[in-house]
This record gives sequence, C-alpha cells and structure tokens, in this order.
Amino acid sequence: MQFVLEIAAFLTKTGIVTLAVGALILLIAAMFRRQNDGEIGTISVLDLGIHLDNLVDGVRYAVLDRKAAKEHDKKQKKERKNAQPSEKRIFVLDFDGDIAATQVTELREQITAVLGFADPGKDEVVVRLESSGGMVHQYGLAAAQLARLGDKKIPLTVCIDRVAASGGYMMACVADRILAAPFAILGSIGVIAMFPNFHRLMEKYDVDYLELTAGEFKRTLSPLGEITEKGREKFQSELEDTHLLFKDFIHQHRPDVALDQVATGETWYGTRALDQKLIDRLVTSDDYLVERRAEADIFLVRYDVAKSVRERVASTLTQAGADVIKKVWSALEERGRFRAQ
Repeated sequence: MQFVLEIAAFLTKTGIVTLAVGALILLIAAMFRRQNDGEIGTISVLDLGIHLDNLVDGVRYAVLDRKAAKEHDKKQKKERKNAQPSEKRIFVLDFDGDIAATQVTELREQITAVLGFADPGKDEVVVRLESSGGMVHQYGLAAAQLARLGDKKIPLTVCIDRVAASGGYMMACVADRILAAPFAILGSIGVIAMFPNFHRLMEKYDVDYLELTAGEFKRTLSPLGEITEKGREKFQSELEDTHLLFKDFIHQHRPDVALDQVATGETWYGTRALDQKLIDRLVTSDDYLVERRAEADIFLVRYDVAKSVRERVASTLTQAGADVIKKVWSALEERGRFRAQ
C-alpha cells in the first residue's frame, strides 16, 4: 500500500510540474505568437533510387575484398557514365495520418508540385500510406487530393505496410493499384461517433446548462445536454447517411468489392484483404520500389513547413507526458513490481 501511495505522490508532483510548465509555455506563446505561423514551406526532392543503390553498395563493399570492390566500382562508374537517363520516373510521397489528417496540408502541396511536372505517359506516383482513419471531412479532402492525380491521368499506386483503415482506406481506394504487406490492416469501412454525456451528473448537483439554438436539429446530441430520443434518432440517421456515402465512394473506385460483405466496420489483414479484393497485390513498399528501380528513376518528394509556436508547444507537452510515463515505468521496474517478459 505504501508503494502505491508513493507512486501516486510521484504522479501528482510530476503532473503538477508538467501542467505548470505547459501553462507557462502556452502563456508565452500567446503573448509572443510569431507572425509567420502560416509560413509557406518548401519542396525538397531526394533521389531515392541512388539511396537504394547505395544501400546495396554498402553491403557489397563490406563483403568483397578490396580488389573485387575496386573492380566493381570501376565497372559501375563506367556503366553510369554511359547510361541514358530513364524515361520513367516514380515520385514517392509519404502520408502518416493522424485522427485529423493534419498532413493533408503537406499532401496538397506535394500533389500540386508533382502535377506541374509529371508526364502522364511516363511517370507514376507512389504513396506510402499509413493511417487508422479519423475525421470524415479531413480524410475526404485527403482522398480528393489523391484523386487529382487520376484526373490528370497520372498512375497512382498506394502502398500499405502497416495500416490503412477507415479514412485511411478511403484514401487508398482512389489509387489505380493498392499494394499491402501480408499483415497490414485494411478495411474498417464504417462510421463511429462517441462522447461522454454529463447531463445526469449535472442534474445530481443542481447544475444548470443553457444551450440556445435556432433550427430543429442545430444540435442533436451534446456532452452536456439531455439525451432525447428524437435527437438520438437524428444523430443515428446522420451516421447511417455518412456510411452510405462512404460505401458509394468505395464502389465508385473499386466496383469489384462486395460491399455487403466488407462494409461492416471490420478489418482484415493483407492476405484476407486480397481475398476480399480490397487490395490488388501482396508486397511491401520496399520490394515494390526495388523491383521498379531497374526501369525507373525514383524520387522522394517532401514538403517541409517550419513548425508554428502552437505546434512546438503541443510537441513539447506531448514529449513531457511521454517522459512522465517513462519515469513511472522506471520507478515500477526498480521496485520489482513488473518484469519484462
């Protein structure tokens, strides 16, 4: 019991310090907010093909003896000197989506940059996508950005190594081809909404909550208002309509998918997703790019934006919270209460 109290005291002290520091940083950020929070970023391009070649060369030079390595290096330089630039190009974009799909800001700039240069007859865009989904309107915008490539007849391949579910799969299905690792998680073609309701708790303590609206369904359900049957039915109907739009979107881009079987909110690993025709091939993004390297130049396209004060503050507080968890875990391990298995 004493140990539990010590941990509680430690958490309380650490939490108070973290909140105090966070509040101070937020106050300073509010007082000295930079004028360039909306600063325009810059496009950067990395020759990913050369990077892949260098990885192989690094192993080759470590394994071969010096003479063999020099001979290979000489031969390779000669081949590169005489080689003609590849007629095909692959532009690789990375999308790591959070619940609000905040990276759509970078994605739209990357798409615009590529569209201004890519040749529909020679070039391809590969998006390495990872997302568990999130806000409908945000992921709808992200999917619309990818659809711009199709409108310009630029082939789009989406590679999923770990997860593309819900809004993530909404983005993926826009592609001409979807490739996934065998145990990548896909699907979750469904809609969910949840929040706590404190109305009865407020009633218990005689707390009044006033909410004024104009329009019968301006507000259906809220965390503080009373849950009515009419409001619940309206909210449920809105969820069902959103799900219908989601299914229609999937059918538009992947008409061979049996929606009655897959639009249940379930997820599938890559191998099963192939059976359901949710994807087109089982392969990692690494293998796909390596096999395409023989016939195409490959470029990684990034759009970098300097973080605003608010973003840096959020990052600082997130890191502070992670540090607290690490310290607590370390304290537990020192006490011998938990052992790594």
